[in-house]
Amino acid sequence: MSKTSAINIIANAALGPLLSGGDNIFIECARRWAQMGHKINIFVWEEGLEMCRKNHLTGVNYIIWKAARFKRAGFPILYFSRVIIGCMKSLRCNLKLPAIIYSSSDFWPDSIPAFIMKIKNKQARWIAGFYLFAPKPWQEDSPYKGKRWIIGLFYWLMQLPVYWIVKKFADMVFVTSEPDVEKFVTEKRDRNKIIVIRGGVDIYPSEKYLNSNKIIPVEERKYDAVFIGRFHPQKGVLELIDIWNLVCERKPAAKLAMIGSGPLENEIRQRIERSDLERNIDLLGFKDGEEKYKIFKQGKIVIHPAIYDSGGMAAAEAMAWGIPGVGFDLEALKTYYPRGMVKVAQGDYKKFAKEIIELLENKGYYLKVSDEARDLIIKEWDWDKRAKFISNKILSKTIN
Repeated sequence: MSKTSAINIIANAALGPLLSGGDNIFIECARRWAQMGHKINIFVWEEGLEMCRKNHLTGVNYIIWKAARFKRAGFPILYFSRVIIGCMKSLRCNLKLPAIIYSSSDFWPDSIPAFIMKIKNKQARWIAGFYLFAPKPWQEDSPYKGKRWIIGLFYWLMQLPVYWIVKKFADMVFVTSEPDVEKFVTEKRDRNKIIVIRGGVDIYPSEKYLNSNKIIPVEERKYDAVFIGRFHPQKGVLELIDIWNLVCERKPAAKLAMIGSGPLENEIRQRIERSDLERNIDLLGFKDGEEKYKIFKQGKIVIHPAIYDSGGMAAAEAMAWGIPGVGFDLEALKTYYPRGMVKVAQGDYKKFAKEIIELLENKGYYLKVSDEARDLIIKEWDWDKRAKFISNKILSKTIN
């Protein structure tokens, strides 16, 4: 592989406005790869293009696979329309070699067109992003329970053919946690070609703030805790309301900020109302840039209550501001957050609430975990360092 290459990113599944982990990875990598001199082509539909531009992704070439006209027909029709359009466009796509194809997620609008593009351009190298295995519907820790069971079954079934295709045909696979590596090892693909991406954080805004003389003292901050992420069953957002109710039993004035949006927003509002927590929880919607940073500056703790996840980058954004985290002890988080985040056994809401209260009331403990959080992000999560690491991997001899 040459030192500079054409990198073709299939991001046809991107929705926005809140970035998924896969969206964040491809946008931040594309930004830095372009700065390194690589030619970046990004294949997106109209809403994906809007998402990229809102995140100031410039210096790249956008190829628009138009599908917005199908939005009125509902999500299922829109979804499969993007798959079909992507496949048709990929069949007609002749890449200039040497070239890399990078599917930014395992969702069909990304992975299936990338597979076709690889078959059409056999000398190109396909890197498949596969960041979260769908939980089996019968798994004890599956977030798809009750009325969401059918959605979980559909998600699991849809992912099965993609896993087979990626495992058999991809030249390299991006995963976000160490436990997923072995699932892609084959006779033709060794561990060197399965890269644990994990993600990264732009540390410049937080470093500028923390090195200033304008830091808001912890005791004067508005929010005792902050959550940032999609309002989705996997993220434990409903469980978070129950946890915060326990915190408020000890600290009646405790205040939680929830940044994000998603399919569970109405259920969250209903649970807040049933728990009489309207004055304790602020639902702030999607926030980005300075708006988001202002909330981080006013936060004491970041809460990451995911009950099923491959890692989670959102908490790292807040931890860059010296905010300690609390989360469940998921397998992926052992390598994501080895320090700077207090872990509790999954499902132990009382212990989760107790750890939040301990951080709020024990200044020495708080400062210790806060320092660990900031140190972890600076040393291991800086996007500039992560992008160079990923670039060296995909452009090295390991992909040949």
